Amino acid sequence: MRALCWNGINDLRVETVADPELVNPRDVILKVLLTTTCGSDLHLLDGYIPTMRAGDVIGHEFIGEVVEVGADVKNVSRGDRVVVPSPVCCGNCWFCQHDQWSLCDNSNPNPELQEPVLGYPTAAIFGYSHAFGGYAGSHAQYMRIPYADVGCFKVPDGVSNEQALFLSDAAPTGFMGADFCDIKPGHVVAVWGAGGVGLMAMRSAYLLGAERVIAIDRFPERLAMARERVGAETINYAEVDSVLDVLKEMTGGRGPDACIDAVGMEAHGTGVEYAYDRVKQAVRLHTDRGEALRQAILACRKGGTLSILGVYGVMDKFPIGVIMNKGMTVRTAQQHGHKYLPRLLEHASRGELDPSFLITHRFSLEESPRGYDLFKHKQEGCVRAVFAP
Repeated sequence: MRALCWNGINDLRVETVADPELVNPRDVILKVLLTTTCGSDLHLLDGYIPTMRAGDVIGHEFIGEVVEVGADVKNVSRGDRVVVPSPVCCGNCWFCQHDQWSLCDNSNPNPELQEPVLGYPTAAIFGYSHAFGGYAGSHAQYMRIPYADVGCFKVPDGVSNEQALFLSDAAPTGFMGADFCDIKPGHVVAVWGAGGVGLMAMRSAYLLGAERVIAIDRFPERLAMARERVGAETINYAEVDSVLDVLKEMTGGRGPDACIDAVGMEAHGTGVEYAYDRVKQAVRLHTDRGEALRQAILACRKGGTLSILGVYGVMDKFPIGVIMNKGMTVRTAQQHGHKYLPRLLEHASRGELDPSFLITHRFSLEESPRGYDLFKHKQEGCVRAVFAP
């Protein structure tokens, strides 16, 4: 089959690789119908996620059709159209049983690669390095899905492939970020980053009852999406002297009740701290540019909640004293998609959630390196590039 493979920093190639096979009786094989880029993938391209190997198939956001079924699979059948969250989860361990799905104890066959850094291994993630399991990703014609009865969610007939695609990762990640904020009536939620995850966090904040949502970004087309497709107020941080001052003014001096970081380790910024981060990241003295996260910490009101959705590794100048002295609550995780997908499918079926507007560019799988180039450099207004294998 054909697949998009990582072959080194900023080296993606479409290659012929072996077709996936059933390994365990709980597996299924999917024909991939649609798969999409994600900001987290850019960290792989730029070499900030270790344990990638030449030839690894990337991609973790997708919808597919079941074409082969293991002997012990009970809940899905050949021909079913399914959406699958990006974490691989067993469904039986303590963490899965407590809805902390991305912390699954059993799905990652390479715990020794995580334990020295994290202390304990987390769940595997499709197409996201050998430290996260080494499973082949979704930018391919076919893929193997372990624990299929746990991870495959049937898509209702009234929900299109384009709508369901983003229920695999962007929508549950954004919804989880908003859910972490413990939103109450009247709350104001600020979201850093108006990419796919950020836009889904904004929409989810409204679904959970926020009164106002404020988007912070620098790309006019993304800010326009936040206003026109989600209903958020917007700040272009490149056009103001201080995001903190603008947020204070917009919230009567108190600050947002909750702040969501939907940017991560390769944040753009301005000023001396950003220049410092760029230099240290370039020479691999740390992995993270923390401009967005630091802003969110400073901007959040006293006693407020910080929800971190961006991927991070090692950051200098992390203002832990600000968090402590302001009495803030911090929530973060890789997405617990298995918890949220049933609700998100209901919202999509009722017309309350339609993430398909995130699609700005479509390509065949053979053209996927071009799609990643546009996505990475945010050219031609690219928010999400979608590939049809």
